[in-house]
Amino acid sequence: MNQEARRRLEDLLDSEIEVARLLSATLTDERSALIGDAPAAVQNKTAEKIQLLGTIERLEGERRALCAATGLGVPGNAADTNESGFAKTVADRWRALMELMACCRTANEVNGYIIHVRQNQIRQLMDIVRGASPVTYGPHGKTFGNALRALARA
Repeated sequence: MNQEARRRLEDLLDSEIEVARLLSATLTDERSALIGDAPAAVQNKTAEKIQLLGTIERLEGERRALCAATGLGVPGNAADTNESGFAKTVADRWRALMELMACCRTANEVNGYIIHVRQNQIRQLMDIVRGASPVTYGPHGKTFGNALRALARA
């Protein structure tokens, strides 16, 4: 691998790491918006998240193309390079990127869970407003629905 390709690979990995850090911060902000009462903030953070994911995908495509063009496999595999110093540098960056992306995946799953819980809460509230029988639990832990009259009629 020539010097220019090495530099480009290191730059791509550094860029991916920086975008992954931004994604992690955005996911944290998205969680705060989901827990709070700011639908506009949720929308903004979701749009930002989608844009950052697109950037990561683009950078990943560039990195894969560079690796394919130079005959280098997945970064982090010392057998793919001739110089151990370069291999270690790339491996360290690759490991840092994978750790960040794993944290982002976990944060995104937590945010998805919060969204799911909120959707269920809203569904239950809408059922109550419409007069549907809410599901409650009896003294023995069994579920049952009590007929309630609608809070509003159209």
